Amino acid sequence: MTARDENEFLTRTGPGTPMGTLFRRYWIPALAAAELPEADGPPVRVGLLSEQLIAFRDSRGRPGLIDEFCAHRGVSLWFGQNEDSGLRCAYHGWKYDLTGQCVEIPSEPAETGYCKRVKLKAYPCIERGGVIWTYMGPPELQPPAPEFEWTTVPESHAYVSRRLQACNYLQAMEGGIDSVHVSFLHRAELKSDPLHRGSKGAEYTGNGDGRFEVVETAGGMIIGVRRPAEPGQVYWRITQWVLPFFTMIPPYGDNALNGHAWVPVDDETCITWSFTHHPTRPLTAREIETMREGGGIHVKLIPGTLRPVANKDNDYLMDRAAQKSGATASGVRTIAMQDASIQESMGPIQDRTKEHLVSSDNAIIVVRRRLRKLALAAAEGARPDAVDPATHRVRSASLVLAEGVPFHEAAAGALAVQEGVAHASV
Repeated sequence: MTARDENEFLTRTGPGTPMGTLFRRYWIPALAAAELPEADGPPVRVGLLSEQLIAFRDSRGRPGLIDEFCAHRGVSLWFGQNEDSGLRCAYHGWKYDLTGQCVEIPSEPAETGYCKRVKLKAYPCIERGGVIWTYMGPPELQPPAPEFEWTTVPESHAYVSRRLQACNYLQAMEGGIDSVHVSFLHRAELKSDPLHRGSKGAEYTGNGDGRFEVVETAGGMIIGVRRPAEPGQVYWRITQWVLPFFTMIPPYGDNALNGHAWVPVDDETCITWSFTHHPTRPLTAREIETMREGGGIHVKLIPGTLRPVANKDNDYLMDRAAQKSGATASGVRTIAMQDASIQESMGPIQDRTKEHLVSSDNAIIVVRRRLRKLALAAAEGARPDAVDPATHRVRSASLVLAEGVPFHEAAAGALAVQEGVAHASV
């Protein structure tokens, strides 16, 4: 079990906390670029690491992220007008540019220069892979832009979505690196989901619980789970965890690669990003339609929101008859919502003082230890691991190896991005 003070340490990510300090050393996915479709368009509220922010595109199409609240009387700038390279507060007309600098106060004579002394908190933004990323740490420690493979393939090769999840980031992320649950919680969907069924890997995954092996890397960790395949062979599902909160899911058959980012909104809510991409081909119309309808790792949302159609308020559309028949293990439909419902059921912040970990939880133990170590070092000003973009150029994989072969050595080539080469999948 985890001590209460350690649980607090790992789950609190607001300003001034050790984990918050660590996360602010990385580029963070803030919102989809499509959510700011045009210059001078409507602003969008963004919650990150217990900070309330507002995103907008200026007249030149550049994205910005600043404090949501006007420095005058604290009014939300979401009500403001985005015009002439600035966001103007609807209450008294104070106007701010992308840097948070106040550039106009209509009620004050310009010659006083008062507005030059007013500046909101602002964070730099970049666009990459259809996502607007932000860096919230000290300017002198800003790392290079991220280079995850899904951010570098052609637009037709990738599909990105995000959704709100009503729990702390850590329990959601730990679900993403727990490969054992796949053969139980998702066992029916491996036979029915269009992006999983029919693959040899899905068949092997049904061969019972796997045995875990964990290897730490410069960028995070690789997690190998072995299950029986043909005589003398072992089926390996190899997950990547990349600091600070990215996971890459082993693929099935000829399907694309998938991954997540688990980004804290605050201590009791996170945004679950879902990334699907294929290194060598465009995604098919069937794949895209399946994902839009909530298949694979993606979720169908209530229109105009980031909230899933199946959610806590409607008991995730629980179907007990389907559960009893074996059509789904938990009574909740779709892989993504099965995960979300289980993770949210632990409460806003899981009480880890009550848990009883076993050998298959070794990856979770390693992640907690690594995050704590890095957070303590970041608090002392150290540069954290995985800010080097080279550590992002990795893949998950599923493959069959001979019995007795060290998986991380035999699969080394499959776990690195190779331009123009498809991923390893069974």
